Amino acid sequence: MSTEMCMLVWSVVLGLVQIAIAATGLIAQHGMAWAVGPRDGEPKPLTGVVGRLDRARHNFLETFPLFAVAVLAAYVLQRHDAMIVLGAQLYFWARVAYVPAYAAGISYLRTLIWAVSIAGIVMVLASLF
Repeated sequence: MSTEMCMLVWSVVLGLVQIAIAATGLIAQHGMAWAVGPRDGEPKPLTGVVGRLDRARHNFLETFPLFAVAVLAAYVLQRHDAMIVLGAQLYFWARVAYVPAYAAGISYLRTLIWAVSIAGIVMVLASLF
């Protein structure tokens, strides 16, 4: 498996971990009855670290489809070069670093890490043209 495909697969794992962590926090703040119930009405917003972890999960779900399409396009077009590999690695490792930075509330560092992940996507895309 190519490095960029490996980073795609590990990004899926990271996404699943983030979903599990956010769900655990949601249950801790809203209770199991709400989590397994019909979820009618608006729940109270998640707060503190739990809220930040949920927002990090949401942010991952915004960027991951773009990354996945870029990597899969490279695969379909049979493009494989150092910039694609580096872009995929930057995306994955930045997303790994993003979670604890966001959970800790380190605003500027979190934004810088996010920018690195976006740069990784752009690098993959740039190699396709």
